[in-house]
Amino acid sequence: MDNSLKQTCLHDLHVELGAKMSPFGGFDMPIQYSGIIDEHNAVRHDVGVFDVSHMGEIFISGPDAETYVNHIFTNDIRGMEPGKILYGMMLYPDGGTVDDLLVYKESHPDHYLLVVNAANIDKDYTWMMEQAAGYQVVIDNRSEQWGQIAVQGPQAEKAVCGLLGFPEAAQLSFYTFCDCTREGQRVIVSRTGYTGEDGFEIYATPEQTRAYWKALIAAGVKPCGLGSRDTLRFEAGLPLYGDELTAEISPVMAGLGMFCKLDKPEFIGRDALAEQKANGVPRKLIGIELADKAVPRAGYPVELEDGTEVGVVTTGYHSISLEKSICFALVDSASAALGTPLWIRIRKRTFPGIVVKKRFYQTNYKK
Repeated sequence: MDNSLKQTCLHDLHVELGAKMSPFGGFDMPIQYSGIIDEHNAVRHDVGVFDVSHMGEIFISGPDAETYVNHIFTNDIRGMEPGKILYGMMLYPDGGTVDDLLVYKESHPDHYLLVVNAANIDKDYTWMMEQAAGYQVVIDNRSEQWGQIAVQGPQAEKAVCGLLGFPEAAQLSFYTFCDCTREGQRVIVSRTGYTGEDGFEIYATPEQTRAYWKALIAAGVKPCGLGSRDTLRFEAGLPLYGDELTAEISPVMAGLGMFCKLDKPEFIGRDALAEQKANGVPRKLIGIELADKAVPRAGYPVELEDGTEVGVVTTGYHSISLEKSICFALVDSASAALGTPLWIRIRKRTFPGIVVKKRFYQTNYKK
């Protein structure tokens, strides 16, 4: 193993389970256990558990916390009730994406938790510190002090309430969280998810996280790796930073403008997004469904019938739930309308497809 890679608090348990391990976001992470298809279907139809301890937890507090977070975050946290969670982005002044993240409003006044992507923890923390000049805030990166698991699927509530002993979870609506105390330690239980299904995240100390993981595995909950996490989030139309959002891809280009509140007085990148909304963007993120079973992969060219290249695939799979070949692609805006015929070049051949909505799979879960 690459000694430069970090390990989560569950690393040795993944190895014991025979997981296929691979680098992701600077961590040595489980890609699959029983197989991506098996794990994917467990989450779609029953329940699975993911190690997401590699994600970052950055706490912000102080008299100017609300103003400061609203300054660096595209969504609007003004008047946010304790226990609520909002999704949005941090942007560069030109509208490019620093990261997409979740903001948790804590019960203590002027306290927020920001959950950021693993590969971006150091970059995000540095960015937040650079933007803090003139604000009375404390920015505390506690990522290494927290473990986190995600329990996802139609039976997730039963697993979290019954197997893990968090009856409070049943009262949570989508995008809310609660504070619990177990063995004298703070535990955060939230109901968000990255699969399109019902699901919960349990934030706890590394020791408690190990105990919760072991309890779920012992009860028969299927361990799931990052392979199925990617197929699940992709079918549900959810972006992955580095693929569908980057420093070069703004939320407007990615079709995520609804999470960017331009009616706020200001936030970093607001003027750039307002200009993009008013005048359009050169490229847009779209969904494509192929007529063939050929699998489109990230980096494959997207073309018109005459061979003119108009974009590139960002994520692509033969969908496990839909049994269709589908992909996200970043293409010229002129080729982005629903119903537009496009071709994917896979090595020396091209395969026909059509532009469809990016949310390929509709879950039965009522949020």
